[in-house]
Amino acid sequence: MPLQPLPLVDAEIALDPAWLEATGADRLLLELRDRVPWEAHRIRLFGREHASPRLSCWIGDPGTAYRYSGTLFEPRPWPALLRPLRDRLQNETGVGFNSVLANLYRDGHDCMGWHSDDEPELGASPVIASVSLGAARRFVLKHRQTQQKLAIALPHGSLLLMAGATQRHYRHALPRTTRPVGPRINLTFRQIHPA
Repeated sequence: MPLQPLPLVDAEIALDPAWLEATGADRLLLELRDRVPWEAHRIRLFGREHASPRLSCWIGDPGTAYRYSGTLFEPRPWPALLRPLRDRLQNETGVGFNSVLANLYRDGHDCMGWHSDDEPELGASPVIASVSLGAARRFVLKHRQTQQKLAIALPHGSLLLMAGATQRHYRHALPRTTRPVGPRINLTFRQIHPA
């Protein structure tokens, strides 16, 4: 199924719920879970440092350091199993992705609060290609001014593409859930513009 635009004003956002076929998505989930050097990053919120409520790994080409929440992350080299995914995304979107933030949500307690991917090194209108593997989780977008909200499920093997002014006008979150859910890996491919 091709990418389908989502009904949001001031945004370019589209979803393909079955971008990866199930067998390949299953294999990728297990291999990434076991092979990526997951870390508990420290983030700064309201002037205090906290452990991020998920595990992460910053991966990218040389020179794609990324600063968020007051911390500079140097990229780890691309694992071979992510190169075909990056190539496919670049071919389908025309964007030269040079980095990916891999996140592991171990269960429903792991989450990510409201934020925008609007750091200066992403450019004025960043394109974020978000591939989800594992348990489906609720992803919520909220307009900064109108407070319009949209909640969508991101199923196993899905691709969510955010572009244009999306990061300027919207914040997004992956809320905690009390229902039992298995692990989820999210890969957010980005293009870093070195200073």
